[in-house]
Amino acid sequence: MSDETYRLFSIIIRPLQTEKALSLIDRENTLVFIVRRDATKHDIKKAIEAIFDVKVDSVRTLITSSGEKKAYVKLAAEYKASDIATRLGLI
Repeated sequence: MSDETYRLFSIIIRPLQTEKALSLIDRENTLVFIVRRDATKHDIKKAIEAIFDVKVDSVRTLITSSGEKKAYVKLAAEYKASDIATRLGLI
């Protein structure tokens, strides 16, 4: 595995499986992940596109009160967040 591939895979820590995150999958075609704190929106977008072979419309991030970085990843209309969630075992 190349250094670039390893870096992309290390950006995403885990998917989030809360009630709100699961409702965003259906309502807004959006997946929620906990990511590395030093990852930029551009890094997150590249990682999601490379790992799941999808097109990302937008990435929004925030730092939680516990210090974790949360990323809301909205997929392009031609891709379904529910398909990715199923592959991840979230639903």
